[in-house]
Amino acid sequence: MLEIVAIIAAIAVVLIVAVLIYAATKPAIFRIQRAASIKAPPEKIFALLNDFHLWPSWSPWEKMDPDMKRTLSGASSGKGAVYAWEGNSKVGQGRMEIIDASPPSRLAIKLDFLRPFEAHNMVEFTLGTSGDATNVIWAMNGPLPSPTSPWTRTAITSSKGSPPSHSPSSAARPS
Repeated sequence: MLEIVAIIAAIAVVLIVAVLIYAATKPAIFRIQRAASIKAPPEKIFALLNDFHLWPSWSPWEKMDPDMKRTLSGASSGKGAVYAWEGNSKVGQGRMEIIDASPPSRLAIKLDFLRPFEAHNMVEFTLGTSGDATNVIWAMNGPLPSPTSPWTRTAITSSKGSPPSHSPSSAARPS
């Protein structure tokens, strides 16, 4: 009986070591990407993305905490515009800064989460036309925080609907 327990323990140790070796070979970064096609011109959509004052009209994060404290600073829109927030456990606390704006096709944002966890990521919106619609691609990438990064990356990138869709579709539709 003792031999069987020793064999099972040895197999468990070998499997754990194999998993750790596998994890060490994977990059500790992630990328999440979502896409939407919106029946509106790219200029109208870009204007909603490029101005943090307009985010309450479309961002799903805005509705998760109606009492969220927002602070807008820096440029009024475009490069240098800053949006900081502090809210409930669903939205936490953080800061975004537009670091590059190429109207009407690309917007890059430095995104820093401070609470409930610390993370420093990059977000990019890319817009392209397709007939009478605009294809909007939202992507976020950054470093993973732990030695279990490959599994965290797999869980993050395979989750459907998470994070909430970042599509200004209803606000951008022509009236």
